[in-house]
Amino acid sequence: MGNWQLEAAKMALYMVFPVGLFYYFNQAEYFEDWMINLRREMYPAENRVNKKAFEDTIREMKEKREREYLRLLEEKESAKRSVF
Repeated sequence: MGNWQLEAAKMALYMVFPVGLFYYFNQAEYFEDWMINLRREMYPAENRVNKKAFEDTIREMKEKREREYLRLLEEKESAKRSVF
């Protein structure tokens, strides 16, 4: 078995190692460029072509839904008239 110096060295290692890792991995300047690139990749800036295509698709879907709704209303009205 070791003496008290060995035990003190082990205790210092047990305490310094996690604190050192915590300090290293929580430094913003080490990961700032990496985070900026990751955010740009995940959330790209909107460009006009994609935005226009997206808005056109939404408009077309709304028009299609409205036409379907009007068709169903007309069918319902014609069914009411045929009953009376």
